[in-house]
Amino acid sequence: MDFINCNGLTIHYKWIDNKKEKTFLFINSLGTDYRIWDKMVDQLDEYGSILLFDKRGHGLSDTASETKGLEDFTEDVWLLLNQLEIKNCIVIGLSVGGIIAQLLAHHHPELIEKLILCDTRHKIGFPDLWNGRINQIKSHGLKSISEDVLKRWFPPAFHTAHPAIVQGCKNMLERCDEKGYVQTCEGIRDADTTEIVKQMKKPVLCIVGSEDKSTTVEEVKALADLIEGSVFKVISGSGHIPCVDNPAILSKLMIEFIKE
Repeated sequence: MDFINCNGLTIHYKWIDNKKEKTFLFINSLGTDYRIWDKMVDQLDEYGSILLFDKRGHGLSDTASETKGLEDFTEDVWLLLNQLEIKNCIVIGLSVGGIIAQLLAHHHPELIEKLILCDTRHKIGFPDLWNGRINQIKSHGLKSISEDVLKRWFPPAFHTAHPAIVQGCKNMLERCDEKGYVQTCEGIRDADTTEIVKQMKKPVLCIVGSEDKSTTVEEVKALADLIEGSVFKVISGSGHIPCVDNPAILSKLMIEFIKE
């Protein structure tokens, strides 16, 4: 286990140095930690080094006393890259991780070669939805929302075929720091990168699961349409977290994109 200080917070990370020019930087979703990428790592070894980390308030990383939106999460990533002296990143961001990836490319384009935005948008949800979730968690805890969230993460067929994986992911969500989860919800609620993505100059691949109920196919396509020259792909049968329910196809799409 490796830890580093960013913005006064201890951040848990994993650096797999494959002595390659490029680095895959993975940024995970709300309520998860970097283990969601485990099944993809081995498939990408020959194409680049790999950096995984738990964003603030998740996994083994610290929770901040307060967070001023997703800009703070983005600065954590920049400091992590800076301290590890990592450049030439291919950034893979899932859900809120995708918004952080967009902000990182906007503020620090010199570090980014390409972006892969998975199951994400320029504006996810709407204030009433996030405020309702925040109030529910504050009143009744994460366990009160976990069943509904897991239905959004994975389609019914995956629940039936892989109940142990679904239960493991449910455990991961329910054991997330509640304050860190709420702070991230607040960050998503307040984030809008519409104007940023319109100006995006990096090569971008937008991917969505066909069964995603959190960021639908139509919503992710709307993001792709805002980014000039972007590539849009749908993974048939996947939900909101294709790195868990369809890692082989997601890896294949990523590899094809980075070879272009």
